[in-house]
Amino acid sequence: MEPIQYFNRHSGQLETEKVYGEGFLRFSYANPLGALPLHAMVKRAAFSRWYGRRMDQTKTRAKIDPFLDTYGLDPAEFADSPDSFASFNEFFYRKLKPEARPIDPDAPAVFPADGRHLGFPKISAIDSFFVKNQSFDLGRLLADDELASRFADGALVLSRLCPVDYHRFHFPCAGTPGETRLINGPLFSVSPIALRRRLAYLWENKRTITKLETPDLGLVLCMEIGATCVGSIHQTYTAGKAVKKGDEKGYFAFGGSSTITLFEPGAVTLSPDLLENSAKQIELYSKVGTAMTR
Repeated sequence: MEPIQYFNRHSGQLETEKVYGEGFLRFSYANPLGALPLHAMVKRAAFSRWYGRRMDQTKTRAKIDPFLDTYGLDPAEFADSPDSFASFNEFFYRKLKPEARPIDPDAPAVFPADGRHLGFPKISAIDSFFVKNQSFDLGRLLADDELASRFADGALVLSRLCPVDYHRFHFPCAGTPGETRLINGPLFSVSPIALRRRLAYLWENKRTITKLETPDLGLVLCMEIGATCVGSIHQTYTAGKAVKKGDEKGYFAFGGSSTITLFEPGAVTLSPDLLENSAKQIELYSKVGTAMTR
């Protein structure tokens, strides 16, 4: 099976992802025998709610230390001690110390989440997304043809969070956010294992969209994409209240997921290393607050 590789901006190295639940993902999305349970059970919200409730149980605290050891997380970054969490889910959507994720003061926009990022300077020109010849349906993603027309020639950044990542998401730039709009749907995986076979999961899955009115970059769209075993998408910001670049927007409960940031045509120039790696179908790993644009 083809491994998932990404370029780590912080180490300067091409790295291979250690996939949480890899056997389950490959069976569900890469094995023909996995199609039946995938569509009968795994994609359904009830399955993810059930799994999320399991991760809320006190006994799941026993999973925290082995998880830290397996994936090499640094508890010194955590706002609270690992032994203070009442469940694995509480640990999963933990907060970090502010100094653990400094916000680049010079970048017009920063990555909204820790994760593996793909960037495209012109959405209408996307002709390969993980694999060749997977076209991108912006109208279906936004469920708004007028808005899709406005952003068709703008830039898009997909930020993929794995279960091992910090799972709070932030505003990429300063501005005033509106109310969040929910677009309901199933909960397929958004891992490359799944998206290499069907990119449409991005615009079929449950997702949320928030309009951010900015002083310098026009209208920015901030989206969160649900996925298998994501119990819920929680928004923690206040609509109509101005935010600073890097302010917290919300968090995902248990599971890996994605955010998408969209800019109007001509509003930004994406970072060179993001463009260079994305052109090769390689995700760029970078943390919250680091430069997404130059």
